[in-house]
Amino acid sequence: MASVSIKNVWKYYGETAAVKDLNLEVQNGEFLCVLGPSGCGKSSSLRMLAGLEHISAGDIHFGDRRVNELPPKDRDIAMVFENYALYPHKTVFDNIGNALKLRKVDPTTIQQKVERAAEMLEIKHLLQRKPMELSGGQKQRVAIGRAIVREPELFLFDEPIAHLDAKLRAHMRGELKILQRKLGTTMVYVTHDQMEALSMADRVAVMHEGVLQQYGTPQEIYHKPVNAWVAGFVGEPPMNFLDCELVQEGDAIQVKHSTFSVSLLPEQASIINSAKLERKVQLAIRPDEIHINGKQSAESIKAEVKITEPLGGDMLVDTTVGKEKVLVKTKPDFTASMGEECFLSFDKQRWHVFSSETGLAFF
Repeated sequence: MASVSIKNVWKYYGETAAVKDLNLEVQNGEFLCVLGPSGCGKSSSLRMLAGLEHISAGDIHFGDRRVNELPPKDRDIAMVFENYALYPHKTVFDNIGNALKLRKVDPTTIQQKVERAAEMLEIKHLLQRKPMELSGGQKQRVAIGRAIVREPELFLFDEPIAHLDAKLRAHMRGELKILQRKLGTTMVYVTHDQMEALSMADRVAVMHEGVLQQYGTPQEIYHKPVNAWVAGFVGEPPMNFLDCELVQEGDAIQVKHSTFSVSLLPEQASIINSAKLERKVQLAIRPDEIHINGKQSAESIKAEVKITEPLGGDMLVDTTVGKEKVLVKTKPDFTASMGEECFLSFDKQRWHVFSSETGLAFF
């Protein structure tokens, strides 16, 4: 196993900075997911770890060893790609054991290691098949098996299940997490899929435009986003944002929208006061933290139903508050017609306030 230290790393392509001053610490045996949209610098970061891209500035260490100039073959890593990269003319057995054969490992050891990996991945019955005879999920298991037999210090995964269908992706997420726990090896996993990151990782690094936005546990990323970008990117369905103003009224602070006014909790008002009272803010809340009702109650907000979207065990309700859209996730037995009046109540313990100017979170 190996810890990974990324210190002040930059990556330039010409004059374009793809990765900007990246700092990450990955502990021995930890599962890290690097999460972000296309073009955020996550794959460039992974390729620098693998030695496939030159580091423009900064240092990368595996344990106590600086690896900036080490070629990929000397880094003791195994990488799994999205496209499998299997040899079509070789059997599953030969694909998995190919790296060991190139190292001139004795055939008995190769046999043992391949069979052990295949058994772990539940593909032992496929060892004599060719890749063209396998499903997408089976091919991916072969690619992972090829990495396992090398017994590396570090596994690198580059969106390995992105192209699989939804059901198989969900299955493979669980399988990969179980595999990581069994092997106890450090894994760095790059993905644009927040479900993969939140469900699999010990810690998540969220990137945007080459900059690390937040680094923490999945719970911290989801429940305590540091800025409005992270809050809007992480979460499905996405977080609602409403343009508001903060107004001091005695000891209380009111959040004023064009159509409603609600008060912050005392501890939230204290946070705002200890910083600096900004007038223009964004009030943000997740759809499943809003209660929708046909009757008005204290501090409930008047809204209008636009459309309902049944999702089996849940119901998504598109509403409008003034001119702004608010999405609500509720129980499937909710019924309402387009244009019907409704009332929304926000869970104040779980809402967020972000600066309209900087995007940074007050809470």
